[in-house]
Amino acid sequence: MTVIQEWASDFYKCFIKEDRYKLLLSGVGVTVRVSLLAVFIGIFIGMLIALCNLSKRKPIRFIGSLYTDVIRGTPSVTQLMIIYFVVFATVDWDKWIIAAIAFGINSGAYVSEIIRAGILSVDHGQTEAGRSLGLNAFQTMTRIVIPQAVKNIFPALCNEFIVLIKETAIVGYVGLMDIQKAGDFIKSATFIAFMPLIGTAVIYYVLIKMLTLLLSRIEKMLRKSDIR
Repeated sequence: MTVIQEWASDFYKCFIKEDRYKLLLSGVGVTVRVSLLAVFIGIFIGMLIALCNLSKRKPIRFIGSLYTDVIRGTPSVTQLMIIYFVVFATVDWDKWIIAAIAFGINSGAYVSEIIRAGILSVDHGQTEAGRSLGLNAFQTMTRIVIPQAVKNIFPALCNEFIVLIKETAIVGYVGLMDIQKAGDFIKSATFIAFMPLIGTAVIYYVLIKMLTLLLSRIEKMLRKSDIR
């Protein structure tokens, strides 16, 4: 048997036989759902924590700093297992929702620093201009500062989203059949390691490449609006 014939045989056993490719397709759906929900949760939490870290009140700053330190100082897989097996142990929710909450909480700590840096990058004169127009602190922040900060931090947020997709490969620890877990299942069923691992890697690459192209187009549109 030639190498090509051997690869063709492995391909058939891993993906075609018993419709095992459907496991990977199902895994793509799980990965996408978890990642999308997690990124929205992460942005929401990140915004709140960033505002806490920028607050002039020490107790509020302490809360933001504590959250950031704890989340960034512990492994994401540990956080996932604590949230799934401890915090939500008695809650009858879908596994992927709980996993998305765990990743959103984790991502929020990193997003908060991105947002904080973006807000600080906006010239202080913009805040003074908003206040001189009669806007209060909240209105100035939401209508003037944050819209400008978003354009500055958009590339960093895109990178965080891409990292988040790859981090979701650990959801198998809580019994979710994502892309990585599907590949592991195929590997265990066929006793073939190369083909499932390569297939998993290719799927992740394609997903991230498509996302990168989409986000690049959005970034270009934001830059055009700045030029106008």
